[in-house]
Parts: sequence; structure tokens; C-alpha cells
Amino acid sequence: MQGYLWKKGQLRRNWKERWFTLRPSYLSYYTGEDRKDCQGNIVLDGNCCVEVLPDRDGKRCMFCLKTLSKTYEMSASDTKQRQEWTAAIQTAIRLHVEGKNSLHKDLKLKRREQREQREKRQQAKEEELQRLRALQEERERKLAELELLKEAQKQAQVLMEQDEQRRRQQHEQLQRALEIQLREAEEARVSMQAEMALKEEEAEKQRKRIQELEEMQKRLEEALQQEIKARLDEEGFRYAQARLLAEEEEKMKALMALQEEQEEYILKTQREKQELKQEMEAKSQALDEAQRQLEEVRANRHRVDQDVVAAQRKLRQASTNVKHWNVQMNRLMRPIGPGEKRPSLGSSYQAFQMTTQRDPGLRLRRRSGSEDQSEESKENVDNRAGCDMEKRHSHTSNGDMDIP
Repeated sequence: MQGYLWKKGQLRRNWKERWFTLRPSYLSYYTGEDRKDCQGNIVLDGNCCVEVLPDRDGKRCMFCLKTLSKTYEMSASDTKQRQEWTAAIQTAIRLHVEGKNSLHKDLKLKRREQREQREKRQQAKEEELQRLRALQEERERKLAELELLKEAQKQAQVLMEQDEQRRRQQHEQLQRALEIQLREAEEARVSMQAEMALKEEEAEKQRKRIQELEEMQKRLEEALQQEIKARLDEEGFRYAQARLLAEEEEKMKALMALQEEQEEYILKTQREKQELKQEMEAKSQALDEAQRQLEEVRANRHRVDQDVVAAQRKLRQASTNVKHWNVQMNRLMRPIGPGEKRPSLGSSYQAFQMTTQRDPGLRLRRRSGSEDQSEESKENVDNRAGCDMEKRHSHTSNGDMDIP
């Protein structure tokens, strides 16, 4: 199926006339009938649906084709063309879902069914017209009979008038000419009166028959009007029923599409939930491993802190001992004479130098003391270097602790 339709743009939202071509699996639209410049292809699958839209933006006979990603709005020239396009697109979608590829065969079968339905409706209408013609002929026949009865009544009245006039003439003649035959005339008058009564009764019967025929004609006309009205109501009900069936089918298709989307979404949610659960389990295991490593690092840090405190305590004790022995050594290095006062620190140091210069034994003692002091200073430096290394190790351990 192909033809011109108005299409609303996706970006500029303006209306342009395009040449659409419907195929079993997609709908293509071009700038013209030559189909040289293809503007786009719309893939038709089970996720697509067609909906009729109300008139707006100065466009009428609108409908839209919905896919998973976009909604294409289109406008036909009239209602018939819109119905043909929507039916053809829905048929293509249904054939794609059912796995069929022959759109023309399905459309041909559908047109054949529509043609058979139209022929059946035409045949029913013809039968109805024939029946109405038969009723009309029956009515005309009865009207003709009624006219004949009216003519017969008129002729009877004319005959009665003629007979009455003739009887009057005969009565006058008999009355003027034959006064002798009064008794016979009286008997003739009585017989004529009886005959008149009979004719009046017959005329009354004819009038009743005419009234019955008129009433029957009225009832037939009323029955005909009621039958025509019933036929019209039945036709309206049939159209309404067909429209309701079409709407119910469209709603059922939309409901099935929504149900499929919901099932897909539920499956997707379950998969995501399983993936999230596995990820949470992996993170929980990693967190447990990190917690265990943290506990080990904390224990190592505690042991190192204890070792550092012990080393610092030993270092302080050693420095105290060194200071004490240095003071004792300085005191012992200087000889004190009788009656001398304790010099100050500067004078004692100069005297100590002088005595050491004078006394070679003291110089040797001082050299041994300086060597001891240098060895102690080296030990202090080594201890301080060890403390610095332990402090750095503790800082690095603290840094490692802070990293997680």
C-alpha cells in the first residue's frame, strides 16, 4: 500500500507531505512518488501500535504510529483513507507477530470478506425492498378495491335515486290515473318500503365494510412505519456493535502489549536484582577481608608502639646514665688540693685543662674518658637513629592504616 500522507517532524514539529510505502516489515516515506529521496524507515514489530488522534493544529483525520523509541504523527486526507492506512498497518504488525510475510494475501482475503459482507448486506437490502414493494402493491390493490367499492356505492346510490324517481313517477301516474287500484298501490308501496329497507341495510353494510377497509389501511400504514423504524434502529445497533467490537479489539491488543512490556520489565528487574545481590556479596567479602587486614595492621601497630615505648624508655635511661657518669668523670678528673675552694664551671674547666696538660696520666685518663664519651655518643646517635626509624615505621604504619 502506498500514497501521500502528512507527517509531523520530530525536531521542528512542522507538517510535511510525504509519499508513504507500506511493506510487510517496515514503513518507508519519501519526498515524492519517484521514491528517490528516502527520508526514513519505520520498523514494524510487536511493540508498535496504531492509535487514532483527535483533530488539532489545523489537521484532521489524524493518527499516530507508536514504537519503543518514537511516536510518528500523521494525517490523512479523509476518514476513509485514515481507516485504510490504520487497518493496513495493524495488519502488517499482526502478520509480523504471527511470522507471516504476505501482506497482500491477507489484504486480499480481508477485501474479499468485506466484499462478501457488502454483497450480503446488498442482498438483504434488495430482499427488504422486494418485501416493501410487495406491501406497496398489496396496499395499492386494496386501495383499488376500495375505489371499486366506492364506485359501486355511487352507482348503487344513482340507481337508487333513479329507481326512486321512477317509482315516484309511477306512483304519481298510478295515483292520478288509477285511484281505483289504491289497495294494490298500497301493497306496492309496502313492498317498495321493504325493498328500500333491504337496500338501506345493504348500503349500511357497504359503509361498514368501507370503514373496516380504511381502518385496515391505517393499521397497515402504521405497521409499515414501525417496521421501517425498526429496520433503521437495527442498522444503527449493528453499526454501534461493530464499532464497539473494533474498540474492544484495539484495547485488547494494547492490553496484551502492556502485559508483554510488564513481563519484560519484571525479568529485567529480577536480573538486575540478582546482579546487585552478587555484587553486594562480593563487596561484603571484600569488606570482611579489609576488616581482617585492618585488625592485623592494628595489632602490628600496637606491638610496634609497645616496642617504640620500650626503646624510648631504655634510651632515656641510657641518656640519664651517660649524663650521670659524665658528671662523675669530670669530678674525678680534677684533683682537689687541701684548702681550695670549689671553682666555678669555667675555671674548673681551665684548671682541668691545665692539669691535664701538666700531668700525662691525667691526659691518658681524659683520652680514655673522651673515647668512652665518643662511644656513648655513638651509641646515643645509633639509639636516636633507631628511634627515628621506629617513628618513621610507626608513621608509615599509621599512613597504611589511614589508607583504607
